[in-house]
Amino acid sequence: MNPWDAAELSFDAHTFSGVVRLFPLPNLVLYPHVMQPLHIFEGRYREMLEDALAGDRLITMAVLKPGWETDYESRPPISPAACLGKVVAHHRLEDGRYNVLLLGVQRARILQELDPLRSFRQARVELVEDSYDFASACQCQRVQEELVTAFRSHLPCTCELPEQLENMLSGEISLGALTDLAAYTLPLCAEVKLGLLGESSVRRRAEILLNEVKRLAAGQEKKASHIFPPTFSEN
Repeated sequence: MNPWDAAELSFDAHTFSGVVRLFPLPNLVLYPHVMQPLHIFEGRYREMLEDALAGDRLITMAVLKPGWETDYESRPPISPAACLGKVVAHHRLEDGRYNVLLLGVQRARILQELDPLRSFRQARVELVEDSYDFASACQCQRVQEELVTAFRSHLPCTCELPEQLENMLSGEISLGALTDLAAYTLPLCAEVKLGLLGESSVRRRAEILLNEVKRLAAGQEKKASHIFPPTFSEN
């Protein structure tokens, strides 16, 4: 992988054209603030990547709607919620395939898919900004502290967090970024993950995640209550 600098991590919405290269997949939901590794092997998506590398390095991850299997090679329907990503590192393999690191930089809403001019799909989108609709800064801070606690308790490995993640949770990460990190990391169903991507309200995203963590905890308790063989009773 080639190294990247601060310029490669930045995104300037003022110079954004509104037209994106689409990379639709069935189950992957990308969020802003998240680094996603990708392996690109299809010819149309190799062309998409090469076009991005020659230009603004932007690729938009979209999600295929159910039923995509019957028309995958063409242009099956996609969900309107999407995430604009920027290629920050790439490595071309000898056979033409690529390994890529894509950083999510901005929520987007697909307005219109464009007529095909290339082998890959393109669309016109609008950028979606986070909305901090809290009654007060104190309420926002309280929700953030509650979500950090819940997130820590339901990570795949709670014994020792990776240093980078620990620094993010202990530092000045925004609540918006925290909700995106939690949505990406927690074992949520694809429908919930896509709903969180399409939700611009940070408050609402936090509420959904806290409810999902409670559901995960209840599921773990239910699973524990059905351990076999059962323990001996005291009588």
